[in-house]
Amino acid sequence: MDSEHMKKLYLELSSLEHMGTTIWFEGVPSNSKEVTEELSVTEENSYMRDYIFNEGVLTELHFDKIKKTNSW
Repeated sequence: MDSEHMKKLYLELSSLEHMGTTIWFEGVPSNSKEVTEELSVTEENSYMRDYIFNEGVLTELHFDKIKKTNSW
């Protein structure tokens, strides 16, 4: 991930944090800085975002690794 993408991701996630959204990475509470760093060094893996809403308000954002399976 290039530095421009990293900066945009960090700004997006930190904005969500400031609005009260908690950020999770692989099932563990995290933060915008840690997630941005993890995603910048793990380019060979793909992560799915899972948005958790409570009464229409975004309360949690989860990043979960997509596990690749062989389909024969």
